[in-house]
Amino acid sequence: MTLTQQIITIGMVVLGTAVTRFLPFLVFPAGKPTPKYVQYIGKVLPAAVFGLLVVYSLKDVSILTGSHGIPELIAIIVVVILHVWKRQMLLSIAGGTVCYMLLVQLVF
Repeated sequence: MTLTQQIITIGMVVLGTAVTRFLPFLVFPAGKPTPKYVQYIGKVLPAAVFGLLVVYSLKDVSILTGSHGIPELIAIIVVVILHVWKRQMLLSIAGGTVCYMLLVQLVF
């Protein structure tokens, strides 16, 4: 990249960051109630992201070869147990990831 291209790229990144930081405050001012559809998205989006993560993580697992999906199954069980116990999505994801990585690196 030339120096001009680097400056333009940095400027666009700064502009994009500023717009995404300030736009919600302009669109949804403090005095107005939040629209129902935004509240709905706020309720369902975490579960949708979690579901997307599960599908993406399991898309290439083959139960007919290799470890037959056993480390994945154990990690899923750990995620479910952690989530039912603590009800914290970040802890569930991190715990399942650590469990899976330990199983793959040390056991299977």
